[in-house]
Amino acid sequence: MAGDKIPTLHSLEKPERLQDVLRQDRGDDCLPCKVIGSGAFFGLAAYSYFSGMSQLEKQRAVIMQSKSIFGMRSRKFGIVTISASLAWMGLWRAFK
Repeated sequence: MAGDKIPTLHSLEKPERLQDVLRQDRGDDCLPCKVIGSGAFFGLAAYSYFSGMSQLEKQRAVIMQSKSIFGMRSRKFGIVTISASLAWMGLWRAFK
């Protein structure tokens, strides 16, 4: 505590740039952390896609009988969207 510099009043009146604050707050990730983190998202995307499509095919007859406004196409689109979002998060985690 004794070695800390006391900021001047002028420096306290001027707000800090958001980019500088975010850069200081962001910690450096090691390569294994990025690989494991992005791999987890890719794994979740694959699991979500394959298990979702499998369950959808198993329930095809029930869905067609229900006369719901949400048919097979919209449900498949939902599964693909969720899987693509998780894959995008994996890419973002790998490169950011």
